[in-house]
Amino acid sequence: MRRIVDLTMPIHEGMQTFPAHWHPFVEVSQMGRHGIENRETRKLVLGTHTGTHMDAPLHFIPGGATVDEIPLDQIVGPATLVDLSHTKPFHGVTQAELSKAIGNRPVERTVIRFDWNRMLGTMAYYTDQPFLLEEAAHWLIEKGCKLIALDAAMPDDPKNGRGCDKDSPNHKILLGQGAVIVEYLVNLKEIAAPTFELVVAPIKVRGGDGAPARVFGIVEGA
Repeated sequence: MRRIVDLTMPIHEGMQTFPAHWHPFVEVSQMGRHGIENRETRKLVLGTHTGTHMDAPLHFIPGGATVDEIPLDQIVGPATLVDLSHTKPFHGVTQAELSKAIGNRPVERTVIRFDWNRMLGTMAYYTDQPFLLEEAAHWLIEKGCKLIALDAAMPDDPKNGRGCDKDSPNHKILLGQGAVIVEYLVNLKEIAAPTFELVVAPIKVRGGDGAPARVFGIVEGA
């Protein structure tokens, strides 16, 4: 027996997006209508980092790999769920804390549960989120991590970005070594298993720095 858990935010007009000019608001416009064109179609306007999405290395690394160049076996496969839901707001997770939480499990695909999606719809979702210290990001890479996913907006200290002197160092550490980052997950508390099968399916944007993705977990024996 298996369970399939949807880890994806629905895309809709008015949804929360990162508060910066390089992240557009979502627009959903109805084009075709039943009774007039006799079909329903819609136009979507959204950014490459809207809602649940994947960052490709190009996002922060000049000349880095693009969404359409990421091998599927990097973003689909066994994953380790790291339960850090006890973490306090704006706490920087250390290497020791992360290592203890993971134990002897593989880190190739590491999924971090903060349960931070409970803060969606507030600015605290961005300003107060827990994050990884740089030492933890380096440790993941050294151990062979190729994908990190989390139910928060970013793996970085939320104060390190938007033009500051130290802009998004964990993005650069991870993406710079060819790993991908999956952000804005939801429903991780429903996985309830230390390991599971992860499927990340981003829109195949040619030359894309990132793309919205349908993400789900398959839990065996649940």
